[in-house]
Amino acid sequence: MILAAGSGTRFSSSETKQMAKICDLPVFIRTVMAFEACKRIDEIVLVAKADELDTVKDMCSSQGFVKLKTFIAGGATRQESSLIGVEAASKKAKFVAIHDAARCLITPEMIDSVLDAAYQYRCAAAACRCVDTMKLTDADGFIVQTVDRDRTWRVFTPQIFEKNLYVAAAYMAKQDKASVTDDCSLIERIRGRVKLVDVGDENIKLTNPSDRALAEFILKKRGGML
Repeated sequence: MILAAGSGTRFSSSETKQMAKICDLPVFIRTVMAFEACKRIDEIVLVAKADELDTVKDMCSSQGFVKLKTFIAGGATRQESSLIGVEAASKKAKFVAIHDAARCLITPEMIDSVLDAAYQYRCAAAACRCVDTMKLTDADGFIVQTVDRDRTWRVFTPQIFEKNLYVAAAYMAKQDKASVTDDCSLIERIRGRVKLVDVGDENIKLTNPSDRALAEFILKKRGGML
C-alpha cells in the first residue's frame, strides 16, 4: 500500500512531492515501479490526495502496471490514510506493506529483505543504523544523555505487518485518540515487536528541495530505472 496523499509543503510550494519528477519520472510512479517489480508483491493499493486522484489514475494508465488494483483517496492524516489503504486491500491478504510514495529510491531487493523478516516475526520495517553520535536533550536543547549508537536506527518504509494485527492496533489507537508518526508505533502501543532490517542509507524520503538532487545522484549512480 503506497501513501501518496501528502501535501509536501517543505518540498515545494508549487507541486506535491509525489508529483515532482526525478530523472524525468514522477516520484510516485518510480515508487510503484519498485513494488510492481517485486515478485512477492501481489497487489498494490495507491492512496492519493482526493484532488489528485483522477490525475494519478491517468498517469498510471500509461505505465502498464499489472499489480496496481485500487486507487483511493486518503484521509486527513497519514495515520488515517494508512488504515484506509489497508482496509481497501484484498480480503485474502495476510500481510500488508505500507510505504511512503516519497521514498522513491526503494528497490525490489529492499522490499524482499523486509518481507523475509515480516514473515518470520509478524512485523518488520526498513531501517538503517545510525552512524552519528546521538544525544538526548532537555526542552531547552541542552544535552542530558548520550544515546547508545549501536542501538539507534533511522526507520524508513516499507513497514510490513501481519494484516489482522495491524488492523487491531490501528483501531485501538483510533479508539484511544492516539496520534502516531509511523505505523510501527501502532504495534509498539500494544507491546508488539517490530524487527528492523538494515537496507542501507539510500532509501531516502524526499522532504526538502535539496533531496531532489540527491535522489537523482543516487539513481544515476545505480545506472538504472530503480
